Amino acid sequence: MPTAPNDAALEILALKRTLRERQKARREAALAALGGSVNEGLVHHGMALLGDRPPGIVSGYYPMAGEIWPLPLMGALRSKGHSLALPVMQGKADPLLFRAWTPGDTLIAGVWGIRQPAPEQPEVLPDIVLVPLLAFDAQGYRLGYGGGYYDRTLRHLRTLKPIMAVGLALDELEVDAVPHLDYDERLDWVLTPSGARQRSDR
Repeated sequence: MPTAPNDAALEILALKRTLRERQKARREAALAALGGSVNEGLVHHGMALLGDRPPGIVSGYYPMAGEIWPLPLMGALRSKGHSLALPVMQGKADPLLFRAWTPGDTLIAGVWGIRQPAPEQPEVLPDIVLVPLLAFDAQGYRLGYGGGYYDRTLRHLRTLKPIMAVGLALDELEVDAVPHLDYDERLDWVLTPSGARQRSDR
């Protein structure tokens, strides 16, 4: 059975909740101010980072309200020969699985109404995973919505093959340090409208 969080872990979880609410408001304000320039910057710098890599499978995500849209970048990568995939939620304690997706394919409503490929689409293992977030730091830690889906997923994928985890973020979402626990997985890169940032291992 999982062990109950100790006092230090409970404090970190409380810090995460506080930061999560602050970052949602910060993201909303930044998106309203930046408008369409967000996608232009992400595509430009994303193609510089990823476009010339050997063709592989790129998993994005179908955005929820307020999230950065990865679809323009995914379309640009597809034009360079990459295949695309989208995540599918399984159980609450399970990693995400990935199904092949091409723009125009039928999507169905999954958990929380998030659009995902239909069950008849083949399962794939991505080489590059585009990850949504609410906060990030220079060490590659990210803050999500608290479900732990991407932490479980990245940990699982990394036991199967080499992958590149790339967070998609606004520059305004960077913080000095994201509160984290031992099970939090780090990103390899964070892509923002101003450029691509490789995590620091210092």
